[in-house]
Amino acid sequence: MKIKFDLIGIFVGDIHKMVSFYRDIIGIATDWKDDPPYAEFQHDGIRFAMYERRELPKLLGQMPEYPEKLNGTFELAINVGEPENVDVYFNKYVDAGAVPVYEPRNEPWKMRSAMIADPEGNLIEIGSDFWE
Repeated sequence: MKIKFDLIGIFVGDIHKMVSFYRDIIGIATDWKDDPPYAEFQHDGIRFAMYERRELPKLLGQMPEYPEKLNGTFELAINVGEPENVDVYFNKYVDAGAVPVYEPRNEPWKMRSAMIADPEGNLIEIGSDFWE
């Protein structure tokens, strides 16, 4: 049997704020009906979901720890196609309330990227396709 990642889930402190951010600012659809502790988004390719942190000790049987401020343990990456789209999406997201981390720039590995953070400090890279 071939193994593949099926779901990326993030554990959140304020599920209402986080669902609003990813739905209204990032633009990922969800049919979530304000029913914590779980929310799943409609996303092609890999499932994306959230689960409330306050429920984790019961699920895990132990108390996990969480990063504070900017979360440097993982990133979510969004591909926006052409390099000029990075600037468009970065400005759109920041204007809508996302926290800017670094502004659009050309990377030595031949893509354009920028980074924002969601309301709980999780990093979101906005990247282009590679160019030659």
